[in-house]
Amino acid sequence: MYLFIGILTIACLFSAVSTYLNACRKSGAMQKVKRLSQKEKSQILSNLTAPAGFSYDEEQDIFVSRIDAWQRHYGYSGLFDKSAPFFQMTLDCEPIYFDYEGKTWMIELWKGQYGITSGCEAGIYKAASVLEPSQRSSAHFAAAENDEMLPIRVALHKKNKTLFQLSRRHWWLAGFSIGLYSRPEDLSMTVSITFPNQEMIRAFSDSLMKNSHCRKSLRTAGRTAVFSFDAPTSSQPRKALPVRSAISQRKNRLLCKTYLRITRPFSRNDDRLLYLYYFLPFAFRKIIGGGKR
Repeated sequence: MYLFIGILTIACLFSAVSTYLNACRKSGAMQKVKRLSQKEKSQILSNLTAPAGFSYDEEQDIFVSRIDAWQRHYGYSGLFDKSAPFFQMTLDCEPIYFDYEGKTWMIELWKGQYGITSGCEAGIYKAASVLEPSQRSSAHFAAAENDEMLPIRVALHKKNKTLFQLSRRHWWLAGFSIGLYSRPEDLSMTVSITFPNQEMIRAFSDSLMKNSHCRKSLRTAGRTAVFSFDAPTSSQPRKALPVRSAISQRKNRLLCKTYLRITRPFSRNDDRLLYLYYFLPFAFRKIIGGGKR
């Protein structure tokens, strides 16, 4: 009996000390964040996320892809899209292939749920030569070089609300809003791409008109093509793996709620993420490392 009481007393003391230390850590992390200026927060987050290929957009409270992102070295393969459901990504993807100057080019669009983030992407890639249509889905595409990057504008909408807008000369323009849960069908993209000459925009527009639902909204002005992406035309990995995708989405929704609950003292993602960085660094690393393939 006395031994049991002794063990129970020690367990209670240990629990009380752990609770106290945890509360101290939470308070300390909160105070660290509150002492930072907005400029310092943005700089710290951009430095922390640079190795993952992203930087922080203070004005829109989102993360955007960097031109020097490590993903550029790997280009694109259809395997990336096919494996997305296994990495908590439930997406709509739309590759648009066209031939130009002796090569097959691909501009691909993505939108959907990436773990605990809602986001979209527009990437520019090229093959080493002209490919037969039957070869395209299995071929490897290199990312566009610096002199091949195009001015791109994208806006991501959820139903009737615009979540964010991006505009830059890029090879892979992408934005992600952390803590927001979305179904791919509830998201749409407005895309604007400016091409270097009439030959390239004509090749792109002709392919889009023949092979994509985006043709319904296509408008061209000079060397610029503007269109919307809401419903994909190509076969979708999430449709091929419906059970896996449904499980991923349930988990994503739960994780979004957990993220918002744990970081409840704050309302902006810069504050939320830095609070996690100081309080639960393993959770911060999981979020930053789990966004994009």
